Amino acid sequence: MLKSFTRLWLSGARQVAKTQRSQQKKLLKSLLPKPAAKARRSASPAPKAVAPAAAKRASPNVRQRAATIPAPIRLPGKWMTFYYSSLADGVLPARRMPYWLYIPASAPAGPLPMVVMLHGCEQTAIQFAQGTRMNALAEEKGFAVVYPQQSLRGHPNRCWHWYERSTQNGGDDVQLITGIMDKVCASYPIDRGRIYVAGLSAGAGMANIIALRHPDKVAAVGLHSGPVYGAGHNKVGAYGVMQMGAAHLADQAIRELMLKSAAFPGMPAILIQGREDKVVRRVNLDQLTLQFRMLNGLDAASESAPVERLGRPGGKRYAHPYRLHDYRRGRKLVLRVCEIQHLEHAWSGGDCHLKYNACAGPDASRMMWDFFTRHRR
Repeated sequence: MLKSFTRLWLSGARQVAKTQRSQQKKLLKSLLPKPAAKARRSASPAPKAVAPAAAKRASPNVRQRAATIPAPIRLPGKWMTFYYSSLADGVLPARRMPYWLYIPASAPAGPLPMVVMLHGCEQTAIQFAQGTRMNALAEEKGFAVVYPQQSLRGHPNRCWHWYERSTQNGGDDVQLITGIMDKVCASYPIDRGRIYVAGLSAGAGMANIIALRHPDKVAAVGLHSGPVYGAGHNKVGAYGVMQMGAAHLADQAIRELMLKSAAFPGMPAILIQGREDKVVRRVNLDQLTLQFRMLNGLDAASESAPVERLGRPGGKRYAHPYRLHDYRRGRKLVLRVCEIQHLEHAWSGGDCHLKYNACAGPDASRMMWDFFTRHRR
C-alpha cells in the first residue's frame, strides 16, 4: 500500500514539474518580440488618405514574409569587424563583445560625428545595419556608425538586459558598449562632441541607459519602440513594462537619477513609436516623454502644438500618417515625439525583407539623423 502510494505521489510530482516547465517556457518566449503576423485584408480599414489601388496591396509591414532577402547594397566606405575586450581596460571579469564599424568614403576633412546603433532582440548587428539602411545614410551625410552586438552567451536571443537593475545602474553591457565607443574614438578621427546613440526595442532601452548614465559621452539619443527607463528588474517585470509601462516607478527612477547627478546636463531625445505596436505598447512612449521632460526641465511653455503629417499612398515612397510633438527650450528643439499610425513593432522606413523593419515611411533613420545634427556636447 505504501509503495503504491509512493509511486502515485512521484507520478503526480513529475506531472506538476512538467507543467511548470511548460508554463515557464511559454512565459519566457512571450518576453521576446515576435514578428508581426500576416495581415488580413479585412483586419483593419484602409486609412482615408490611401488611394483604393494602394489599399488593396499588402501592408509594407508584412511583405517581408514572402520576399527573399536581397544582398546588402555595396557602399564605397569601409565596413569593418572588431572585438572589444574589457580586459584591455582592466575591467573584470573579462568579457568580449563584437562590433561592426562603417566609415564613409565621403567623409569630410576633420573629425566625424558618430552614431552608435543598438539592435533589438533576435537581430544581429549586420541585420540591423541592413534593415535601417543607416550606412547608406552615413555615406550620404558623412558620419561614422558603430554597431555593437549582443552575444548568444550574453542572451540566447541577443537581447540587451535593459531591465536588469545592475545594467540600469551603468554596469554589465553598458561598460562594454561605452568601452567600444572609447576604442573607436581613440582609433579613428571621431568628434567626441557629436556622438549619438540610437536603438530599437531592447536596443532602445539600452541606448537610453547609456545616454542617461554617460551624458558626457552622448550628445543626443534616439529611441524607436523603446521601453520606459528604470523598471522591470527581472524578465517577468520586463514583460510587464513592455505591456503596461512603469506607472509611478518612471518618475521615481528619473528623480533618483537626477539626485545622484546634480549637474546632469540634460539629454536631447527623439522618440518614435508605432500606434499598432503590441510588443512595446504606446504607454511607454507617454512615460518616456514625461521622463525626458523632467530630465530637460521642459515645462508646459516649452510644448508646441502637435503637427499632423499626411502619409503618401502607394509607390516606393509609401508612408504612414504620423504626428510630431516638439518641445523647445527657447528656439532650440530638445525633445521630439513621433507617433506613427498603422506601424507595428518595426523600424519605420526600413528594409522589410528583414524582421522588425517596415518598408512604409516615415524614414526613422533620416528623422533621427536630422534631429541629431541639431545637438553637440
